[in-house]
Amino acid sequence: MGSSPRTVEEIFKDYNGRRAGVVRALTHDVDEFYRLCDPDKENLCLYGHPNETWEVTLPAEEVPPELPEPALGINFARDGMQRKDWLSLVAVHSDSWLLSVAFYFGARLNRNERKRLFSLINDQPTVFEVVTERKPIKDKPSMGSGSKSKGSLKRSSEGQVKTNPRLTDEIYEDDEDEQSETFCGSCGGNYNADEFWIGCDICERWYHGKCVKITPAKAESIKQYKCPSCVKKGR
Repeated sequence: MGSSPRTVEEIFKDYNGRRAGVVRALTHDVDEFYRLCDPDKENLCLYGHPNETWEVTLPAEEVPPELPEPALGINFARDGMQRKDWLSLVAVHSDSWLLSVAFYFGARLNRNERKRLFSLINDQPTVFEVVTERKPIKDKPSMGSGSKSKGSLKRSSEGQVKTNPRLTDEIYEDDEDEQSETFCGSCGGNYNADEFWIGCDICERWYHGKCVKITPAKAESIKQYKCPSCVKKGR
């Protein structure tokens, strides 16, 4: 393994990469993940790697291991549970593992740095929430904050800038569903008023600008935005 992440930003980047890999295994690549977790094999673990890939393999042989290890033997429970329940169980254990790795790297951080690291992590939906499609209820923002629509602009097909109505409605609606998060269609991260977002005019999914390499300035010149997924599908 190369040099370990040391700063809050480096550790959070490592966490995000590993989390993205685990989320991919349990959602987009779930059929392959399910097949690899053969109960007839030895104790297997699900690893997420910093480069957003995942791997099902045997645990590290060295004792103690270089890093905290994920849950051991996830394959043994596969055929004894309903598929969705088994995936949820793996997701919960994966969340615990991701936190343990992040705070292993953060052992030398001071109190404020650890608090900031946890705050960054806590702003993301957990793997369990993504897998079970549970949307955490957001605290109702104060009416005077004035920052709810910051960075949440996109271009409509008529070339007019518009905000995500779902995000705007959260300020005014009491209905619990309207208070739920909007997730990035690329990384799975939830809405943050301090970040720029752009919505696809085709599938109507929302994305972090940085995830699809669109800046606010570039968005101003786009009459109809198509996300990478829709472009790939030829929509």
